[in-house]
Amino acid sequence: MNPEIFENFKTFINETNKDIYAEDPAEPHISITREFIDVAIDKFELKGNVLDVGCGQGLALEKMIARGLTPVGITLGEDYRICLGKNLPVLEMDLNLMIFPAESFDGIWCRHSLEHSIAPFFVIRQMWKFLKSGGLCYVEVPAPDTPCHHEENENHYSVFTKSMWLSLFQRMNFQLLESRTITLPLAIGDDTYYSFFFRKP
Repeated sequence: MNPEIFENFKTFINETNKDIYAEDPAEPHISITREFIDVAIDKFELKGNVLDVGCGQGLALEKMIARGLTPVGITLGEDYRICLGKNLPVLEMDLNLMIFPAESFDGIWCRHSLEHSIAPFFVIRQMWKFLKSGGLCYVEVPAPDTPCHHEENENHYSVFTKSMWLSLFQRMNFQLLESRTITLPLAIGDDTYYSFFFRKP
């Protein structure tokens, strides 16, 4: 393949970085993050080292450390600098360009990150590669066409239906353990997130 294609891809990704903005942790994200980390550990026996794909300002990293896990997060921009200021284990890395050795992690945490990817199926493939056999993967994404119109967010590029996300993960041979639809009542109407626990066989 022509190397210029890869350079064009990297250039395009770098151009989308202008859409990145910092977002302080707030409810309901704080409560949902803490609840589902507990579910991952207590129900699905998540342990060991965990990659937090798109860790934001480190909310999940802090909870994982408190629960005895050994996480590392990836993020960009101001969120990266905030994590460094908290002395959290973080790398400045774009989720579309992740590089880790194969089977590096016992778990992968990917909450509200895949919708920011311009190439989500490729990211899912990389997550499969980085995850150890038997490892747990948690994914949470916003639903399209809700009153919040997540598909119109300036740095959302992949806001898909639940069935589309399931199809992409199943094509990569992830085993679905549990799926939930999270409904959030808001003044403008109900918002919706999709939540998935997967296992790599």
